Amino acid sequence: MSELYFAVFDATLGACALVWSAPGVCGVQLPEKDAAATRARVRRRHPAASEAVPTLEAQHAIDGVIALLAGEKRDLTDIAVDDEGQTEFNRRVYAVARKIPPGATMTYGEIAERLGDKTLARAVGQAMGENPMPIIMPCHRVLAAGGRSGGFSANGGVVTKLRLLTIEDAQPGGPILFEHLPLQAKQHRRA
Repeated sequence: MSELYFAVFDATLGACALVWSAPGVCGVQLPEKDAAATRARVRRRHPAASEAVPTLEAQHAIDGVIALLAGEKRDLTDIAVDDEGQTEFNRRVYAVARKIPPGATMTYGEIAERLGDKTLARAVGQAMGENPMPIIMPCHRVLAAGGRSGGFSANGGVVTKLRLLTIEDAQPGGPILFEHLPLQAKQHRRA
């Protein structure tokens, strides 16, 4: 196993962290309440990782995550990943999810169909919940049937997932996100 390193960086959502090894990125930590909490979470999840100045490859990944979180339609598929610790099934799921471009979505069932068995939708959802590299492996772009949000295991849960989709201007199935919520005040008619 390669040595692990991490760096904490600021993005529009807050202090994030990237974990990497010689082969590539092996973890992304979305923001906790502050940088210290993000750093502590990384140390719990990756106790062997040492905080370090990012390599050129790690900095490229950090820059991509920052740009995407700032609303840029950034394709992160060129970022090398280290998926050594992942099961073969999860690797296959993440390979499909990684091809979903910013602003687009797929359902757990659609990924299961691409894997050759539509009955694997629940297993796909579990794999998404185990994703160690959100944003780079864009599990936020994977929805439940009917365009429902499904789960999201990062800090903030589904609210964070919807926020990421909003940043990317995602339009799952055509309708605008949150259209069923009362986000606007009712207009009053003048007499």
